[in-house]
Amino acid sequence: MEKTLQGQTAVITGAGSGIGRAAALKLAENGARVALIDLKEENIAEVKQQITDMGSEAMVLEADVSKPKDVKEAFEQVASKWGHVGVVFANAGINGVVAPIEDISPDDWDDTLETNLKGTFLSVKYAIPHMKENGGSIIITSSINGNRVFKNWGMSAYSSSKAGQVAFGKMAALELAQYGIRVNIICPGAIDTNIDQNTFKKEEQLKEIMIPIEYPEGNQPLEQGAGKARQVADLVLFLASGQSSHISGTEIYIDGVESLIF
Repeated sequence: MEKTLQGQTAVITGAGSGIGRAAALKLAENGARVALIDLKEENIAEVKQQITDMGSEAMVLEADVSKPKDVKEAFEQVASKWGHVGVVFANAGINGVVAPIEDISPDDWDDTLETNLKGTFLSVKYAIPHMKENGGSIIITSSINGNRVFKNWGMSAYSSSKAGQVAFGKMAALELAQYGIRVNIICPGAIDTNIDQNTFKKEEQLKEIMIPIEYPEGNQPLEQGAGKARQVADLVLFLASGQSSHISGTEIYIDGVESLIF
């Protein structure tokens, strides 16, 4: 069976775990060479080995997506090794500090916005020179939070960064259409990943702003549990492939109706 991404080069940020890892394996399985970018090289060594074991190519790049120099050099290394970049999955992100606005420090705010929103901007910015000639697909991981859902207490920084990604993605889609570069934004709900490792809840302060919410009987969200990273990877594959050739500037929700329950 023909592989849908045969000969393509894909760059994935936050590739060491969760959605990034699942997408890397899915794209490699479908023929792509995959550049794995993560904050620490050891986080992605195992993913590279899995891709190699399936007979595909992968390279490992350590980079902080909030640092322009890191991101620029990462894309230059990919282009130097493999030439044209056809797919970019700007996926790296954190929940950051979860606290009332009054208790979030300016540094906490900056950490979340710099990783999530600035990191997305830098990933797109430095991909463009390597995509303009042949076009391609850029996929941004946003969230239902900040776009459809505003009930998660203390997540003002995270939600702001996620809403900003949608606006940025739409502007990028318009600007880059002339080069045949499509830009789409995926908005997952609760997905079973390890993002809780970079979530820092200030529980005592959160109690001060929470308003009790009564769910209608039998309508509690996520009765069947969180979604799986592999389900999001299937969507990433679709958006990376020619099957979505007329889709750009669109946010796509993948949350099992979580955000529509109430």
